Amino acid sequence: MTQLQTNQAILPPINDPSVLAQVDRLAARYLNAGGLGMEIMSVVGNSAEGLIDRLPGFVRGRLDGITRMALNRAFKAASGSRKVMRDRGDWFNRLASSVSGAAGGAGGFPGALIEMPFTITLLLRAMLDIAAEHGLDPDSDEVRKECLRIFAAAGPMSGDDNADLGLLAARLSVTGHTVQSLISRVAPRLAVSMGQKLAAQAAPVFGAVVGASINYTFASYYQELARVHFGIMRLSHETGIPQEALVEALRLSIQRKQGK
Repeated sequence: MTQLQTNQAILPPINDPSVLAQVDRLAARYLNAGGLGMEIMSVVGNSAEGLIDRLPGFVRGRLDGITRMALNRAFKAASGSRKVMRDRGDWFNRLASSVSGAAGGAGGFPGALIEMPFTITLLLRAMLDIAAEHGLDPDSDEVRKECLRIFAAAGPMSGDDNADLGLLAARLSVTGHTVQSLISRVAPRLAVSMGQKLAAQAAPVFGAVVGASINYTFASYYQELARVHFGIMRLSHETGIPQEALVEALRLSIQRKQGK
């Protein structure tokens, strides 16, 4: 029996209709997030796996380290920006990401590489805003760890056929006692997604317009996932139901909607 099956077997069922109705709404949002990947791929016009091969060898070898450094700096920058300007809203965050992507795309590969840490910070800032919207403390370690689990989920360019298991698998496999230990585990996963984005954005044929489009869809994807993750956290806090049981109910709801 796998770790996933073992954890599912011991989860208590949820019988409250009002809770299940909220879980169903979160399942619909989660499926909507998964569909965003197809939007990116229709713009890029190539397989996600092939995009990584476009990167120079020295970048591929350092991508994990670059992503880890960006994550470490992003928490401080995103939290600091909230003290200056709070709750900017989804559209503002998507617009800011689009502008950043356009600037990176216009600069070719060097510009896209410089822009990548800014994108990670903007995505993280959007997640913290959504956590606050759900009544959670964006400066707490609990919320920061959940942001990292969101980054650990398959990115919008992954083409993952098992997207319905992504959130649960991330919660089971990405664990740790500190934010730093989670960053070390999440960075390699996020590096793949960021590497695909970097390669597509840096290609001369795409330029600023596609760079903006990719970043807009990335921002939309992670905002949707954040609303699912923090919606589960809020439900757990309000009802006392363990998060793992709520995530299992979410997985089952997703499978029903997919007709599995």
